[in-house]
Amino acid sequence: MIFVASGTQDGREIVRCLCASGYDVAASVVSSYGQQLLAEQQKRGGGRLIINDTPLDEDGLRRFFSEHEIRAFVDATHPYAVNVSRNAMTACAAEGIPYIRYERNLTDISYENVHLVHSYEEATEVAARLGKTVFLTTGSRNLERFVKAPSLVDCTLIARVLPTADVIALCEDLGLTPAQIIAMQGPFSRELNRAMYEKYGADVVVTKNSGTIGGTDEKFQAAEDLGLPVIVIDRPVLAYPHLAHTYEEVKDFVDLMKVS
Repeated sequence: MIFVASGTQDGREIVRCLCASGYDVAASVVSSYGQQLLAEQQKRGGGRLIINDTPLDEDGLRRFFSEHEIRAFVDATHPYAVNVSRNAMTACAAEGIPYIRYERNLTDISYENVHLVHSYEEATEVAARLGKTVFLTTGSRNLERFVKAPSLVDCTLIARVLPTADVIALCEDLGLTPAQIIAMQGPFSRELNRAMYEKYGADVVVTKNSGTIGGTDEKFQAAEDLGLPVIVIDRPVLAYPHLAHTYEEVKDFVDLMKVS
């Protein structure tokens, strides 16, 4: 059985590809919504699919590997989920399980009004210098860092997040008002991004370089249309033992390992 650390559209597509090729797959998810999307795969036939929705640390991964006879590990987590990737690489090395990282291609940042930063803390400080209305497109997991940042206390935050009950509850618990929450599922077109920036009076946009599939290109284009600065939280760099940039490369790696 192959373990696919999912949680992204890329991960779901890799699960679909491997199951369609006859492989048995254990797929992990990070949300009930992700579980719902993956569950659709179970109806399509092909290889057997089991879904794990329990967070697994290094020891948890090693137990899971043993219990389910995992023979290869595909890391298709979000590009910024570095702790998950580190735990996976350590667990795989300890158990002698082949590991491959699927990495989205980066968006070419050619827009001149981009401010590249290397942490969320740096992003909050730069945002405070660039404007009073900060449009966040970084998701909900690190939203608290912006809400509680001393540098942004006098700024208005607009958070664009997934439209799920737990995410909206998180926003409310952090003190965001309905006027500060945009609950919609992306990716969004250039035109829709531009309309949102205008409607909410954005002075600066904060994002991550999540690649084309994450809608990064359209965010930049819309910001450029309006002359808005964009803060990009740089993608962490890890030393992966094997790296793939296409679904086909992932399948070739699994085929080469001759797992079943």
